[in-house]
Amino acid sequence: MASLSHKTQLFKLCAEAVSAIQNECDSIISESDQADEGTLAGCGPALVDLLSRQAREIAACYQALQSANTSEAELLMETRQLILKRLDDIISISYSKFYAFIFKELPTCWRQLYTDASILKFCLALLWSPYIYDHTAESGQTYPEQFGKADCDISELVRILDLALILAGAAGRQRGRRWVNKALELLHLAWKGMATPTGASATELPAKGEKLASSNDGFEIKDVFSSSEPFTPPVKHPIKRVNALSMEKFQEYLEVYPKEASGPEPLIIRGALDNWPALTTRPWNKPSYLFSRTFDGNRLVPIEIGRSYVDVGWGQEIVPFGEFLRDYVDPSLGRARSNSDVHIPPSSSRKSSIAYLAQHPLFAQLPALRNDILVPDYCYTEPPPHPNSKMNQSKLKEPFINAWFGPPGTITPLHTDPYHNILTQVVGRKYLRLYSPEVTERMRARGKENGVEMSNTSLMDVGVIEGWDTPSGDEETVLTEEDLAAFRDVPFLDCILEPGDALYIPIAWWHYVRGLSVSFSVSFWWN
Repeated sequence: MASLSHKTQLFKLCAEAVSAIQNECDSIISESDQADEGTLAGCGPALVDLLSRQAREIAACYQALQSANTSEAELLMETRQLILKRLDDIISISYSKFYAFIFKELPTCWRQLYTDASILKFCLALLWSPYIYDHTAESGQTYPEQFGKADCDISELVRILDLALILAGAAGRQRGRRWVNKALELLHLAWKGMATPTGASATELPAKGEKLASSNDGFEIKDVFSSSEPFTPPVKHPIKRVNALSMEKFQEYLEVYPKEASGPEPLIIRGALDNWPALTTRPWNKPSYLFSRTFDGNRLVPIEIGRSYVDVGWGQEIVPFGEFLRDYVDPSLGRARSNSDVHIPPSSSRKSSIAYLAQHPLFAQLPALRNDILVPDYCYTEPPPHPNSKMNQSKLKEPFINAWFGPPGTITPLHTDPYHNILTQVVGRKYLRLYSPEVTERMRARGKENGVEMSNTSLMDVGVIEGWDTPSGDEETVLTEEDLAAFRDVPFLDCILEPGDALYIPIAWWHYVRGLSVSFSVSFWWN
């Protein structure tokens, strides 16, 4: 039996989801049990009923399209804007609850409501796109001519689901993240298939004389990110470097250290990433490869705007990946890729601020990129506990994995992590300076600032103290010359991480991180 096309699979996935949301809502409404904050029932009967009615309308259209009942399908066209408005209202109401709680204490029901309303919005918008119409209805008739006319472009479809991933964590046991990732995967395949003429390869042939490297997936890879370094700090007290260690040797390193030390010191391990596709067959230093994994840059990402998260004027935005690359990471892409077959989404203006995709679980949002990296074996060793027993965290089942991607000049201020860290460098170079937990009292830790606990971050701005940067203008944290002189005397270790390096940062070690060039790093927290 022939396999179903990607468009047909996407159609069926959406039809099933819409029906499932309606059934779940109807089941909640028919029950008289108390509200459960772990399910949609926690949002109250009025919102559940409103969601159910929108699902019923959209489900009827999908059923009509499957049976070629064009009259019912056309009826939805007349109420489309009203349904979209009601879904936007539900999304807005659920999102307003996000500000009433610390995120980890936010009842799951509000995150699921946001996610399910977004799924319905996506399924409705998809009806006005060309990405589900390549087969006839069960009766043999084609779908109504009004549908599939692409008045909903790919960027809007991607945006709906990405916001559910980024803002709500795509919550929900029945659908949730698994459904959203599957829908985006099928949408990407359907969209890519439509962009490729019948009988043609996935990309156009290069111009005469232009050399391209081909990845295993058929994507033509060309160009690399700029390696320019506007400023490179001197390394004064180098961290020890070793070639790739076995898991047993690394465990031994964690356990055997000088008696006068409070624990193992930082260590740079070369060759630990040699088998990563991100450094070999699917290289992240090729912008075209990253575009190929992000709907030509249409996937959304959360970024930090400003030099450092402790600076005045620092903020956060959610932007298309392509805009982030061209306007912030490497502005030369807009010029160098003008003759490329990869489309870079337009932007209204060039940005002058620094932006950083920092400490974001990018790989949960983009599973395709997650397949390009491997969790280092070192993350499955038994490291020593925190020097302060009160600071120990519960045991992690799996390492926390975060992405750090940005242009030269990005800074993570001097701080500590709650776990041991393996920081891996994939693209470009970074400068790091590390201070032992034995000098914690001299780090001048911050306290609560605007209600946010900042005690893991130092008042000391390494870049300003060394003369590499100008002060941010934060008058509340001005330090005396005596303070600065005393800090300059504190012993430290430092290094420049190169592509392929893995830096072990022991728990409780203070560290300052500075991007020297376009840089892409991945951190693995474990305990």
